[in-house]
Amino acid sequence: MKLINERIAPIIASSTAFVLAIIKVIAWFMSGSVAMLSSAMDSLMDMAVSIMNFFAIKFALKPADEDHQYWHWKIEWIAATIEWTVVFLSGAFVTYEWIKKIISPEQIHYLSASIIVMLASIILTWALITYLNLVFKKSNNLVIKWDIVHYKTDLITNIWVLATLVFVYFTNFVIVDWIVGALLGLYIMKESIELIEEWTDILLDKALDESDNIEKILKNYQENKKINSFHCLRTRILGSNKKYVEFHMVLDPTTSIETAHYIWDEIEAEIKKLDPKAVWYVIWHADPHDDSHQNHCV
Repeated sequence: MKLINERIAPIIASSTAFVLAIIKVIAWFMSGSVAMLSSAMDSLMDMAVSIMNFFAIKFALKPADEDHQYWHWKIEWIAATIEWTVVFLSGAFVTYEWIKKIISPEQIHYLSASIIVMLASIILTWALITYLNLVFKKSNNLVIKWDIVHYKTDLITNIWVLATLVFVYFTNFVIVDWIVGALLGLYIMKESIELIEEWTDILLDKALDESDNIEKILKNYQENKKINSFHCLRTRILGSNKKYVEFHMVLDPTTSIETAHYIWDEIEAEIKKLDPKAVWYVIWHADPHDDSHQNHCV
């Protein structure tokens, strides 16, 4: 299905977020609810991020060229930095507005209309998350994954805001709106911190989750006497669903190049089974004897 596409997903996401942001901002102006403001800021943030993701994915999928021989995938990490900034600042703005409300309290107006807005927001956001999950399962794109995190945050925010507005509607206990608004502002900032932690792991070439299983595969080949030993096993993630593995394998000095290559083909096939959706880059070096003591490997 053409719509289940990593290039199209940010357009659909940003369009949905734009609609949500507009109706929430209008509802905030009408009601004066801090909780509504936090939800509006969340939607504005998601709209900006989804627009940026569209360009990030488009650029990241460009093929390698003479000046960029290792492709353009790391643009995703630049996008992630901008996303973190947007998320954190939106949370800080909501917290600032909450402090203003504490200093100068105001009543909430047009509660019925605001409740309808939040119900519509919850339905639209849930539908968008369902769609993005389908795209992520197909593409395993890291940018799409971050988008899902944003919209899940938005969904949680919408539910809390709806519950708050309903509570205030029946009790007129406005302080609940201030408390929920403050908590949601802090929650948005917490989400931004978690995003930057994940981004940092990728930027610093954190080892793959599959590293232990890759080591087991190599040990199995060693136990079956197909290789004498191995060393210098290193792994990292290169970008969305692109994984890098590097190792040295020690073979009998009399092993032909053809046989060595055949063994590597088998090992590569086993490694790729660990995550069939990923694009694997398996780099190997054949040694006639174990020189691990001479290599500065992890």
